[in-house]
Amino acid sequence: MKILFIANHLNVGGITSYLLTLAGGLKEKGHRVYLASSGGEMENKFVQAGIILLKAPLKTKSEISPKIFLSFWKLKRMIQQYNIDLIHSHSRTTQVLGAWLGRSLGKPHLFTCHGFFRPKLFRKIFGCWGQKIIAISQQVKEHLVTDFELPADKIIVINNGIDTNNFGDFSARVNMRRDLGAKNDFLVGIIARLSDVKGHIYLIRAMREVVKKIPNTKLLIVGQGKTKGVLIKETRDLGLMGHIIFIPEAKNTKDLLAAMDVFVMPSLQEGLGLALMEAMAQGVAPVGSAVGGIKTLIQDKVNGLLVAPADAAALAQAIILLFGDPQLRGDLGSHAREFIINNFSKEKMVRETQGVYQELLEGVITGEPK
Repeated sequence: MKILFIANHLNVGGITSYLLTLAGGLKEKGHRVYLASSGGEMENKFVQAGIILLKAPLKTKSEISPKIFLSFWKLKRMIQQYNIDLIHSHSRTTQVLGAWLGRSLGKPHLFTCHGFFRPKLFRKIFGCWGQKIIAISQQVKEHLVTDFELPADKIIVINNGIDTNNFGDFSARVNMRRDLGAKNDFLVGIIARLSDVKGHIYLIRAMREVVKKIPNTKLLIVGQGKTKGVLIKETRDLGLMGHIIFIPEAKNTKDLLAAMDVFVMPSLQEGLGLALMEAMAQGVAPVGSAVGGIKTLIQDKVNGLLVAPADAAALAQAIILLFGDPQLRGDLGSHAREFIINNFSKEKMVRETQGVYQELLEGVITGEPK
């Protein structure tokens, strides 16, 4: 089949990683995959995977932006030219665009919901959800049913999958720790966009207590975003400048994870948590807040530790516990990797997504429910 993905951009991030894994897996199964976006720094990865890239002015957060209308006419011609079978959107703005294109051309459209939306009136009235919705976790599905009153049978939970063969190698650990200036330190890490919802501020505050108990601890924060200035100020105000390392992006996630002793995901809200999945696949002991899809991934005291959200003291306690118990740290990391391999593989995600495509194309679903 010929599949068109629509995304806002191809910069480093969770959705881009998801698209690369899914598109690559579908290509390996013999499907022809097109990806329309405004482009980005990860473009070459898609080209190497054999994905056909289409340029459209989609870098916008507004559903009524002129860019959406321009993209509609451009992509409508391309869908006809390439005889696309199915449209798959991945954000609120591309969801609206995908619905318009699907209705205009009589093509099936589905949407993957990667997280949580604010239930604004406009979104409720003009849903444009598609004939089917893929939710990346059970918690995301419950959010759509509760906050948007969508029918549960319209939503299919397909967890994000990752290529676990890309993780589990620690050969870069020594060199990476040296490059980070953390050769002999206990290294705690987080990879996430710098946004309030990711909870970085609580992790930084937790570090104040951790450093009191374990002076040779450092925190590696990998990501970019609007809260960077606030986080740096908090770091400075708490006297932690020598203990916290900021890196704008993860060009080689596996090597950065290999350098870490503990991975922390202190989110206030999380659809599933791709970076957390990758850390677990690497075999790094994880700590996460007990919210959203994190609870799907971490089984407390089995393959990681769960703490209450927005609780710096609890985060500090968990990190200090793992520092003091290398055996527990190793066991949690090992069980985390095993859990991801068994439950969140690339193959499972691709197979289940392909099944939804086939259901749509076989005409089992006729038209978009209102």
